[in-house]
Amino acid sequence: MAKYLLLKHYRGNPQAVNCVPMDQWTPEEVTAHIDYMNAFADRLKETGEFVDAQALAPQGTWVRSDGEGRPPVTDGPFAETKDLIAGWMAIDVDSYERALELAAELSAAPGANGEPIHEWLELRPFLTEMPNTVTEWTTTGGTAGRAPWTGHCCAS
Repeated sequence: MAKYLLLKHYRGNPQAVNCVPMDQWTPEEVTAHIDYMNAFADRLKETGEFVDAQALAPQGTWVRSDGEGRPPVTDGPFAETKDLIAGWMAIDVDSYERALELAAELSAAPGANGEPIHEWLELRPFLTEMPNTVTEWTTTGGTAGRAPWTGHCCAS
């Protein structure tokens, strides 16, 4: 089994076919969308392919250390994930092809007017082991020797 993250973006991705922002949907359209997402997750729970899913609140803060004994620095002059990532679902499937199949199905969740959104989802595999060489390091996102959840720091 391989784990994948399905990321739902607010912006920065190609435009969806039914691209009406959720804050412009009727309450019934929002309910239909959430019901679809919950039914999808429930079906994956039954097959053992569901790991977790969360919608993210619009509030968020960037935080970094400003040195020992100093208060943390918050916010900054950069794109904020609260403006980019709407939510995510983690799945555990037998193959990349199955991950693609599920991502495509999730992309068809209903939106405005009850029509499928056909939104673009970002599909990313979980890193399962640390690479042993510099070549492997650069092809896996530069995380060798660090905790698997650490990302790029100062990458160009």
